[in-house]
Amino acid sequence: MYRFLLTPRWWGINVFAVLAIPLCIFMGSWQLSRFEDRVNTHQQQESRSARAESAAARPLADLLPVDMVTSGRQASARGHYDTGHQLLVPDRTLKDKHGEQRGFYVLNLLRTDGGKALPVVRGWLPGDAGTKADTARVPAPPKGEVTVTGALQASENQGTDGVQVGGGLPQGQLGMISAASLVNIVPYEVYDAWITVTDAQAPLHAVPPAAAEGSGLDLKAFQNLGYTGEWFVFAGFVVFMWFRLFRRDAEAAKDAALGIVPEGDGGAVGGAAGNGAAAGNGDGAVVGGGSAASAGATTTAGPAGPSAAEAPSADGRGAGEGEEEDEAARAARA
Repeated sequence: MYRFLLTPRWWGINVFAVLAIPLCIFMGSWQLSRFEDRVNTHQQQESRSARAESAAARPLADLLPVDMVTSGRQASARGHYDTGHQLLVPDRTLKDKHGEQRGFYVLNLLRTDGGKALPVVRGWLPGDAGTKADTARVPAPPKGEVTVTGALQASENQGTDGVQVGGGLPQGQLGMISAASLVNIVPYEVYDAWITVTDAQAPLHAVPPAAAEGSGLDLKAFQNLGYTGEWFVFAGFVVFMWFRLFRRDAEAAKDAALGIVPEGDGGAVGGAAGNGAAAGNGDGAVVGGGSAASAGATTTAGPAGPSAAEAPSADGRGAGEGEEEDEAARAARA
C-alpha cells in the first residue's frame, strides 16, 4: 500500500524534508541565541554604566580603544582647549523633566600632552545651532591647562541617532562626532573616541553617555526575535506539507487497490467488462457495456449487415427458412 514511498518523486520529497527541517531548526535556534546575547549584553551594559558613574576616573590611554567594556567608563585627560575650533553639533535631542527637547551639542578639542586632540562634548543647549540668539548663550571654554573628566564614547557612525551625513552644514557645525569628520577640519591628529563631561558648565546640560553599539535592545535585536519565529514556522510548514502529500497518495493507493477509479480518469470501456456481444455475419455490430448499457443497449450495425427482419435466429437459420419448415410440418400431420 505504501510502495509509492519508493518512487523517485517521494525520494526527492523525503530528502528535501530531511534536510530542510534540521536547517530551519538550526537557523531559528541561532537567531534566538543572537537575541538572548543582545539581552544579556544590554543588562551587562546597564550594570557597567551604573558602576561607571561611581567608579574613579582612569587615564584615557588605559581605556583605548573603545569597546563594549570601556564604553561609558569615566576617563580623564589633561591638556588645553583649542578655542579657535569650537564646533556645534545640531539637531541633538536630550530628555529632561519636560520630555525630549531638540538642541545642539557644544564640542571643543582638547590638545593633550601627547599631541593628539580629544573631542570633548562640554554640554547641550536647547535651541537652533543656526540662530545667533541661541549660540550666544554658549559659554567660552576654560583657558589654560585643564583636566577633563567624562564618560568615554566611541566615534559616531552613519547609524547613530541624530547623525547628519548629507553635508551642507554651515561653518562651525559638525554632523558626526568622529575622527574621520574632524580630520578635515583641524590640522592635527584626533583620537578615535570622545568624552562627554560629567559636570557641565552652566548654562550647559551634561549629555548622558549612550550605550555601546550592539549592546542595547534596539530594532536589530527584535529583528532577531522575528527571524526566530519565521524559521520555526518554516520547519512546521515542511512537516505539514509532507503529511498532507503522504495522506493524499496513501488514499489514492488505497482506492486503486479497491478498484475505485477516480472521477474523470475513465470513460466508457467497451468489451473489457464482458458486457458487449458481437452479432452479425462478420461485419456485425458491437454492443458495448458501461455507459452504452445505461443509455439503453445502443447497437451499431455495419453497412453490409442484414436488416432486423433478416437477422438469423439462435440456431443460425434465417427468418424465411423457419417459416417454410413450419408449413411442411403442418402438412405432414394433416
